[in-house]
Amino acid sequence: MVLILKRTYFPEGTNGKLECEGKLICNTIELPWKNNERRVSCVPEGKYFLSKRYSKKHKWHIEVRNVFGRSGILFHPANNAMKELNGCIAPVTKISGAGLGLMSRKACTTFKTLVYKALDKNEKVVLIIQS
Repeated sequence: MVLILKRTYFPEGTNGKLECEGKLICNTIELPWKNNERRVSCVPEGKYFLSKRYSKKHKWHIEVRNVFGRSGILFHPANNAMKELNGCIAPVTKISGAGLGLMSRKACTTFKTLVYKALDKNEKVVLIIQS
């Protein structure tokens, strides 16, 4: 499965549209681009593999693998990138401003269900991030 994240960059945050085979899955919010600095920048554009991961904080979620110079990059719920994200990606149902979104838990569940279905069938899930 190939997922395409098309982004728009703003000084206050990064907004995106996440698609699979041309169909919109959800919108996304992230921190602004700050040269891939840990905990303050969105993920660099490129190609990444996704996998399942478990943590006490987020329970079962999705991890973005092999981000250069970074680790622990996740997809998890958040509605305000600047207040709730440390370099991760948040699926949202609707964009409400730069780095701001609505109904993130709903969008995250939809996204996770789609990705887990592919991973459970031993499919590789690729994320391509572009502007």
